[in-house]
Amino acid sequence: MPLSYLHYDVFTGEALVGNQLAVFTDARGLDTSKMQRLAREMNFSESTFILPAERSDTDIRMRIFTPMNEMPMAGHPTIGSTFALAQTGVIHPGSTRFVFGLNIGPVPVDLEWKERELRFAWMTQSTPTFGPIYENRAAVAATLGLDVRDVVSDLPVQEVSCGVPYLLVPLRDRATVDRAVSDAAAFRRLATVSRDLAIFLFSIDPAGSSETVYSRMFAPEFGIIEDPATGSASGPLGCYLVHHGVVEGDAAQRIVSLQGVAMGRSSRIHISIEGSRPSITRVRVGGEAVLVGRGELLV
Repeated sequence: MPLSYLHYDVFTGEALVGNQLAVFTDARGLDTSKMQRLAREMNFSESTFILPAERSDTDIRMRIFTPMNEMPMAGHPTIGSTFALAQTGVIHPGSTRFVFGLNIGPVPVDLEWKERELRFAWMTQSTPTFGPIYENRAAVAATLGLDVRDVVSDLPVQEVSCGVPYLLVPLRDRATVDRAVSDAAAFRRLATVSRDLAIFLFSIDPAGSSETVYSRMFAPEFGIIEDPATGSASGPLGCYLVHHGVVEGDAAQRIVSLQGVAMGRSSRIHISIEGSRPSITRVRVGGEAVLVGRGELLV
C-alpha cells in the first residue's frame, strides 16, 4: 500500500529555502525500524511520523527521526508538521493550540491564522538546563577548523538544553561563522574528551539589525553534516543570550536567528524568552512553513 508524505520547507515563507521536512501523515502500522529506514531514504535533516494520540493531554502522537536516529523532540519537525496537519484538516482553522505527544511528553504549539490559512506557529519548549562550560576553547575551535581567537573571549562555550543538548559556541562575526567546517573526524576526536554533542555556532549582529544572531549547526555524528534551521537549538540559544546578558528586556521576546545562509537555504527562526536570569519561565520557538511537494513511497 502506498505511503503518502508531504514535503515542507520550514522556518521560511518562501519555497526552496528553509529546512526540508518529510511528514508521513499516517504512520499506523510502521515499526521503529521501518520509520528509521524511511527517514534514511528521505535523507532530510528529519522526517516525522504521525500516529494517533496515546494520552488524553495530547492531540496526536508524533515520532521524529534523523537519517541516523530517533529524536526526543525537535523544532523544525514540530513547526512543519503543524502546518501539514492544518493543511490536511486535522487541525481545524481558527484553533489556537495543538498539543503534540513527543518522546519527551506533551509539547504545545500556539497557532496564528490569516482567515482559514495557518500563518505562524509557536512551539513551547522546556525551560533550560545550563550544562558545563567548556574551558578547552582551543579544542572546540579546532574542531570547527578555526583558531581560538575566533571565539568571543567574554562569552562561554557552554552546553545548554531545552530538551536536546547543544554546545553553543559564540564566534566573532558572520564571516567567521561562514569559515567554520563540519568535520566528522574532528567531532569524534572532541567527543573522546567531552561527549557526543551537536555544535551550534553563532555570531551576534550589531544593535538595530533585522536579525539578532547569525548561526549554523553541525551534527555529523547524528547524520547531519549541517542543518539549515534547528528549532531545538534555538530555544537554548535564546536562553543563553538572556542568561549571559546579551539580550535584555522586551528584546528577549523578539530574538531572530538567521541560519542556513551558508547552505543556500536561508531560514528565519523566531525566539521568545520570558523571565530573566536566573529564572527563565517560558521558552518559545516559532516560524512559518511552505508546502512544496507531496508524494508516495511504494514500500
